[in-house]
Amino acid sequence: MAGSGAGVLTVDLGAVVANWRNLRAVHGAPCAGVLKADGYGLGAAAVGRALGDAGCRDFFVAHLSEGVALRGAIGAGPMVAVLNGFRPGEDDGAGLTAVMNTPGDVAAWAAAGGEAILHVDTGINRLGLTAAEVEALAGDASALRGLRLRFVMTHLARADEPGEPMNGAQAARFAEARRRLPGAPFSFANSSGIFLGLGFRSDLARPGCALYGINPTPGAPNPMRQVVTLEAPVLQVREIAAGESVGYSATWTAARPSRVATVAAGYADGYLRSLSGRSVAVQRGRPLPLIGRVSMDLLTFDATEHPELRQGDRVTLIGDAEGIRPDDLAARAGTVGYEILTSLGPRYERRYVGG
Repeated sequence: MAGSGAGVLTVDLGAVVANWRNLRAVHGAPCAGVLKADGYGLGAAAVGRALGDAGCRDFFVAHLSEGVALRGAIGAGPMVAVLNGFRPGEDDGAGLTAVMNTPGDVAAWAAAGGEAILHVDTGINRLGLTAAEVEALAGDASALRGLRLRFVMTHLARADEPGEPMNGAQAARFAEARRRLPGAPFSFANSSGIFLGLGFRSDLARPGCALYGINPTPGAPNPMRQVVTLEAPVLQVREIAAGESVGYSATWTAARPSRVATVAAGYADGYLRSLSGRSVAVQRGRPLPLIGRVSMDLLTFDATEHPELRQGDRVTLIGDAEGIRPDDLAARAGTVGYEILTSLGPRYERRYVGG
């Protein structure tokens, strides 16, 4: 009878806190915690509580619903800002801070009073006021009356490319926008921007991916601690003859008598199909090559060199070992570590340690 059980996703909250402290030290000024997409797939409530206990007082999420849920988890006090914005009253008393991205947002919040964050676009061309809209706002003395600007912020487009001139151009545009606006604290650097130097220091940095162990300095050693370990159980081990194939479309054929371990995880759990034939698991410090197609619920590995592997054993799919860190999987899948983490599905049992 086949074994059963879900994979186990272990999140090291102590590593998250250590990464936040490291980023704050590099930045030389306060750092927020960006917890959008349920804390990059790892659990915004648990991560938020751990960071709050460590002294983090500012958090960012993307959607209003995320903000309401986070407020319920961490309680009153810290700022919880919603990057996609919301209209006055929509937070139903949760005490959230809206990010104003359009002139319409500014008008609505100025009429309602209170505080909000003003987002200025400096070149990424997604959200935020354009240079012309900033100029118009600066020319209207009544536009911000009754509204307290908690921060003025912008977002870098190419911070993970330190030599890219666009970074300096965005810094100059942001400085000009701030010069035109009423004095307010400003928020600039994301994870990679923290490592761009003094010209990108601000009153509040907004690291996201680096908190969770993604390398904010691509091409250089990762200064962050790894946060995630993903293990999944072996459901079955079978012997196959040379010439037999494995998985959908028979994309892998055994060149010798082989042992195949079938593991309980798949693309429905965020183990991307594009990793087919391009990755490994680790068991007792040794790799097992991924063979055949990644399917919805199952993975298959070549266990020929692991004669001890049995049904019920667990293999590591993501961890601190060379070759299976989130950035490693991302490189093999042709994506970024963000997608690896945020794709991790709800079927895994989540365990939190070190918080």
